[in-house]
Amino acid sequence: MTAEVTHSLRSDARDNRARIREAARTVFGEEGLGAPMREVARRAGVGPATLYRHFPAKRDLLTETFAEQRRVCRTAVRDALADPDPWHGFRTVIEQICELHAHGRGFADAFMAAFPEVMDFAADREQSLRAVAELARRAREAGRLRPDFVVDDLVLVLMAHRGLQDTPREARVAASRRYAAHVIEAFRAPGAVTPLPPPPGGAPHGSPHSYDTTVSP
Repeated sequence: MTAEVTHSLRSDARDNRARIREAARTVFGEEGLGAPMREVARRAGVGPATLYRHFPAKRDLLTETFAEQRRVCRTAVRDALADPDPWHGFRTVIEQICELHAHGRGFADAFMAAFPEVMDFAADREQSLRAVAELARRAREAGRLRPDFVVDDLVLVLMAHRGLQDTPREARVAASRRYAAHVIEAFRAPGAVTPLPPPPGGAPHGSPHSYDTTVSP
C-alpha cells in the first residue's frame, strides 16, 4: 500500500511539473518574461506552493521552459559553422534565430539577456554572436558579405525584430521570415538578389494592389 501511495505521489508530481512547464511556455511566450509566477500557477491549475516546490526561483523555471529552444539554437549555430558555404551558413543562422524569436516573446527576451533572472542565456547569445563573427569573416573573404558588416549589426537586427511580437502569431512568423530575408539582402555584397518570401496577409502595403494610385486633378 505504501509503495502504491508513493508511486501515486510521484506520478502527481511529474504531472504537475509538466503542466507548469506547458503553462510557462504559454504565459512567457504571450506576455514575455515580466509575466508573474502566479499567472503561470493559475494557468497550470496548481497553487503557488506547488509551483515553488518544483521551481524555487523564476530563473529555474525559465531555464527548463526554454531548454528545447536553447538546444535548437545551439544546433543551428553548430550546423552553420560546419556548412562548407560560408554565406549559406551565415544566412541560415540569421533565419533560424529570427524564427525561434518569432515563436515566443519569452525566449526572445531571454536570448537578448533583457532580464537579470536569465543571465544563463547570455552564454547562448555570446556563442551565437561568436559564430556569426566567424561566419562573417569567411563570407567576407568569399566576397559574399558586404565589407562593412559588424556583429553589432545582428544585435540591432534582433532588437528591431522584437517589435514583431505585438502582431498575431500566424502573421508574426510570416513577417519574421520576410524581415530576415530583407536583413540578409541588406548584408549581401553587391551582386545577385534573392527573391523575398511572400508578405503576410496578401499584398504588401504600398504595392500597386494596395492603394489606388490615381491622383485627382
